[in-house]
Amino acid sequence: MKKLILIAAIIFGCLSIKTADAQVSVSLGLNIGSQPDWGPVGYDHADYYYMPDIDTYYDVPTHRYVYLENNVWVHRTYLPARYANYDRYHGYKVVVNERNPWERHDVYRTRYANYRGRRDQVVIRDSRDERYRNHWHDNGNHNGQRDHGDRGRGHDRGEGHDRGEGHDKGHGHGHDRD
Repeated sequence: MKKLILIAAIIFGCLSIKTADAQVSVSLGLNIGSQPDWGPVGYDHADYYYMPDIDTYYDVPTHRYVYLENNVWVHRTYLPARYANYDRYHGYKVVVNERNPWERHDVYRTRYANYRGRRDQVVIRDSRDERYRNHWHDNGNHNGQRDHGDRGRGHDRGEGHDRGEGHDKGHGHGHDRD
């Protein structure tokens, strides 16, 4: 009887380990929940956003901006004062899934120069896709309307502003894995 219990415990333990491995690999591949409300729709995973309007990257997993300051790439939780008027909700973002994309910055600057000034990209906040449910802000209305309130507004050390200007009607662009 003891042998039977021991064998059952070993088999159960092996099955549990395999299940845990599968769960880990799935959770590492998706990061929809960590993408900001102002990120472009359509991506289950994004390492960085390149913002051609301000020649800056946003590191999605660490929630930090990467930009040139005195000829050095710096990582900050805020944008510098020179970008205080940049509108993250309406500025175009290109998803870049490459390690340290700023090391090939000339490539990205050239490749996406024609996206500067574009304002036709749908952002996560404005999507009704079920994948972005945790980004919906109901404000207690329970009638399916989104609360556009003050999220993203304000003067938080130059991180951009939500001006509430219309709704974007474009689509995300760019799956770089070079």
